[in-house]
Amino acid sequence: MVLIAQFFGALFGLLAIIFGAFGAHALKKSFSKEQLASFETGVKYQMYHALVLLVVSFNFNLNTSLERYMIYCLVSGTFLFSFSIYGLCISASKGRKWRFLGPITPLGGLLLTIGWSLLLYHFVKGFI
Repeated sequence: MVLIAQFFGALFGLLAIIFGAFGAHALKKSFSKEQLASFETGVKYQMYHALVLLVVSFNFNLNTSLERYMIYCLVSGTFLFSFSIYGLCISASKGRKWRFLGPITPLGGLLLTIGWSLLLYHFVKGFI
């Protein structure tokens, strides 16, 4: 599980840098200000969670079910949240907004919230 968290942390970090540069340069011409802001939100959340995955993977054994579910939620939530935003922004800039992605973004956000809640619970249970 540690290697999975490290792999996705590194992958999400790498892609956040690439997508951030791509958005700042190539897409800037075809995006509205709102689309660019949304795209940047996806990149920021992707990078934040890449860093969280790496920090957690280097500090926890990730061998309990709580820790595994936390990683599953953070990885899948990051993918669903950020990549659905990218798809919505790019498709809208082409005049064919993929509306089916709209409900996926909050689902990704929910999974991220659950992942963070599990992380908080992990810390709190040590005090109880």
